[in-house]
Amino acid sequence: MRKIEHIGIAVNSLETSNLLFEKLFGNPPYKQEEVSSEGVKTSFFMNGANKIELLEATNPESPIAKFIEKKGEGIHHIAFDVEDIFSEIERLKNEGFLVLNEIPKKGADNKLVAFLHPKGTNGVLIELCQEIQ
Repeated sequence: MRKIEHIGIAVNSLETSNLLFEKLFGNPPYKQEEVSSEGVKTSFFMNGANKIELLEATNPESPIAKFIEKKGEGIHHIAFDVEDIFSEIERLKNEGFLVLNEIPKKGADNKLVAFLHPKGTNGVLIELCQEIQ
């Protein structure tokens, strides 16, 4: 893992939260997109070299809707940039981590993504991200 790629925050409303984070950072989101396969709409903010992803559920069955129902709004995951997501998945499986999707899937912001189960990472959902070439 090379660096923190972004911190994901689950929100009830992108519209409301975009205004809040725009005031906080002094800039609007640089990108918004929907990932229909995950039932989520996202906004991305830059704060210096740091990236924040806001996530709003688009349906009640999405992972974000279930997260908010259980825990409320807040930090949902920490994503790490990796050079080779396939070898990183294998390495982490060999270290005993439970990978939720062993075959990476297309995520937001032009990334291949995979997740580690929070039960094996002190309650923190970890996302692995690799830029799609």
